[in-house]
Amino acid sequence: METVQERIRKIFPDLTNQQKLAAKYILAEPKEVALHPAKVVGALSGTSETTIIRLSYALSYSGYSELQNEIRSSLLERVPQDKALKSFLNAAEEIRGRTDLITFSMEQDVAYIRQTLGELREEQLQQAVASILAAKQIIVVGFRSSYSSAHWLTFNLNVIRGNARLYNGPIDDVNHLINQIDKDWLVIAFSFPRYISETILFAQAAKDKGATILGITDDELSPLGPIADQVLKVYAPSPIAIKGMASIFAMLNILVSGVVQADGEQIQKRIAEYEDSSRQIYPFVDSTEI
Repeated sequence: METVQERIRKIFPDLTNQQKLAAKYILAEPKEVALHPAKVVGALSGTSETTIIRLSYALSYSGYSELQNEIRSSLLERVPQDKALKSFLNAAEEIRGRTDLITFSMEQDVAYIRQTLGELREEQLQQAVASILAAKQIIVVGFRSSYSSAHWLTFNLNVIRGNARLYNGPIDDVNHLINQIDKDWLVIAFSFPRYISETILFAQAAKDKGATILGITDDELSPLGPIADQVLKVYAPSPIAIKGMASIFAMLNILVSGVVQADGEQIQKRIAEYEDSSRQIYPFVDSTEI
């Protein structure tokens, strides 16, 4: 079953300007939506009761009441997660400036990881894993602060699957690559502030050719969000290169682990073959001789 967030993400570009304002408010302030009628939510969002009701219909709900009930249910599920996050963030702030940097950083990273993984639904993960297993070819896209994450994911997908390629921007012949893409391809795109336009343009071009787009981003309504067929949301405060890497790699580790678990026997054979070929090509140090 699709959440309110997923429904908004998928149809956001087609909404009117007033409906977009209302949709952004619903995403940002779900607690207010859960507590108030459409008329009040319309006023709080700077729109109107009519806009809220029309948005509910546009999201394929029978009316505002159904949308509100789903938000209430989702909030009840998130209460333990929100309390845990607040607890960890408070603990981190309490030790700022009066204890060692290691402890502070650890508490902060744990809080961000809990927020990221706490909002990840099992069906989202299963859908992403299924897309990776079904793909004939996988292209991973990530620039600047996202490059290390994209490179790590490409390397590990090649170890366990052998069909991943890191898109290198101007170094690659993008026209040739785009013309190869079809409905059996998967593009995994990383997009975090400041959002790189080349990532968005490549994802859109690949989508136009029929590829499935798996977006890893910080917001359902980021420039990548409405383009992607699937989104894995990472709680990564700016600057992401300093504060967000722990939560990004936590998400990627679960994604890769999910692929390994779903196709364990074949992947074990693949890893064994990979290790054998690696020994023939790369000179490794024998740890027994150290």
